[in-house]
Amino acid sequence: MMGALREGRAFVDLSHWRKVAVTGGDAAEWLNDLVSADVADLPPGRARRSLLLSPTGQVRAEFTVARRSDGFLLLQDPTQPSSVAGLLDRYVLSSDVSVVDRSEDLSLFALPGSAEAPVTPWTEASVPSCLGAGSDLVADAVDHVQVLETLATGRGEATGEELETWRIVNGRPKVGVDVLEQDLPQEAGFEDVVAFGKGCYLGQEAVAKMRNLGHPRRMVVALRAGGPVSAGDPVQVDGREVGRVTSAALVDGRSHLLARVAWDALGASLQAASGVRLEPARP
Repeated sequence: MMGALREGRAFVDLSHWRKVAVTGGDAAEWLNDLVSADVADLPPGRARRSLLLSPTGQVRAEFTVARRSDGFLLLQDPTQPSSVAGLLDRYVLSSDVSVVDRSEDLSLFALPGSAEAPVTPWTEASVPSCLGAGSDLVADAVDHVQVLETLATGRGEATGEELETWRIVNGRPKVGVDVLEQDLPQEAGFEDVVAFGKGCYLGQEAVAKMRNLGHPRRMVVALRAGGPVSAGDPVQVDGREVGRVTSAALVDGRSHLLARVAWDALGASLQAASGVRLEPARP
């Protein structure tokens, strides 16, 4: 299924994901002032991965901002501890903004290997996908079956386990699994999700200070191994523990991993407790 997902011959039904609509006359400016990505210039049909940080720069939520004809739709993995809807709602105050959780009345489908989503009468597409490359389709929940049947014609449907393997192989950290609440974006492997050149956003000062004056205590990194390695296994340098594997997937006899590793050990020769060598993942 990995090859089918990569080549656009498979899709994933993500209708269980959180889908939060942000609309109103102030929506673009208000959202851009809060999230880490620059979303002010997003045209309809385009999407951008983003974070919501605490005032001290710690990761609270990771999601994809999709621009729609009537505003924005935030797509978030529901395994994350905090819903972006609840986190954002407290900042509405007197702005002309509405934040509505539409998870129950919208369906979501991802096609990570298809840059152009199929056109149907029931869906609105955005690119790139919330899974990385590719595209997403959003439809009303009442049209779920019609969209599912259309996508299933000539395509396979990936399971949740296959999706998790896809995530790990592609080196995408998950909040609540690989990323902890006290992590800054640079520690979480999310530095590319921050628009350092834009104006203000929550946590900007702490994130900029880390980038300009220091380095992370640890980092979430993608690794590979020539044999089996499991989540929870220690990462070692010369027998000394310097981190932990947080996610692992075994594909064709090789382990694909995400691990939290101490900053000062990143240039060293890493090993699992079993002695298996751990090497940096290559794009």
